[in-house]
Amino acid sequence: MPPEPRYLAIAAELRRRIEQGELVPGAKVPSTRRIAAEWGVAAATAAKALAALKQEGLIRAEPRSGNVVEGPSRTAATKPAHRPVPRGRPEDLTRGRIVQAAIEIADNEGLAVLSMRGVAARLGVAPMSLYRHVAGKDQLVRLMADAAFGERGYPAQPPTGWRARLELCARTLWSLYRRHPWLAQLSPITRPLPLPNLAVHAEWALAALDGLNLGAAAMCDLHVLFFSHVQGIAVHLEREQQALGASGVSEDEWMDSQAPTLEAIIGTGRYPTFARVLTTLSAEGYDLILDDLFDLGLRLLLDGLATRIHRMAG
Repeated sequence: MPPEPRYLAIAAELRRRIEQGELVPGAKVPSTRRIAAEWGVAAATAAKALAALKQEGLIRAEPRSGNVVEGPSRTAATKPAHRPVPRGRPEDLTRGRIVQAAIEIADNEGLAVLSMRGVAARLGVAPMSLYRHVAGKDQLVRLMADAAFGERGYPAQPPTGWRARLELCARTLWSLYRRHPWLAQLSPITRPLPLPNLAVHAEWALAALDGLNLGAAAMCDLHVLFFSHVQGIAVHLEREQQALGASGVSEDEWMDSQAPTLEAIIGTGRYPTFARVLTTLSAEGYDLILDDLFDLGLRLLLDGLATRIHRMAG
């Protein structure tokens, strides 16, 4: 009897992990590169194992996380039947309902597809009825951003120390960008949006820096640098979602498709360090995880600020 194909054995092991709860619903599944390194197989074999699990409905491609374990409520057997959008009445419209509907569209489909007509369709009303509550898309986007930034605040009693306060601010903002990836796309740091709920986060960060013997310009620079780190990493949440939607190719599949080009670049011998790093990462199954990059950058920023404060105090 011929041996079982390698990809089926890998799929069986991952299936076991899912069924026994080692990989819970929503958990990130090992990427093709990590599977290839762990089992010592080619990337194509790893991709076939993941494809088998997708066909079984055990995993799904998540734009911001790669392949994740499918939750019971998302499987084909339990997906709700499609229902037509109920017709709404213009007199029942409120600005709050319009903003919430727009946020749901941006969360699920991206900010680029947001339109007044799409919001109206979601609410089951005529597009012109929206203009009684908002002047247009630009105002709607600002209202959406203000509402999103206001979803999470800070405790009345702040934690002790500037570092703990800044870290709480960074993680709060990151959680909001994670929930609403389109937020990071709105404006450059040179043109900050004058939003009351965004000012809440600015106030918390600046208050953490206050009393450290910093001038107003230094406080502003540090705050912008701090905010830019969070926003700069978060920008790629929406971009990956857009790339997946436009191409239908996952992050892992795209990286695999670039392998011949990368090998040709490495093969020139002109980039020895780059070649060594890529070869090692390929062997070890490296995954680029935005949450990890956020954590690393935050620690380095806070460590650098701590060094500066120590020198000033000395």
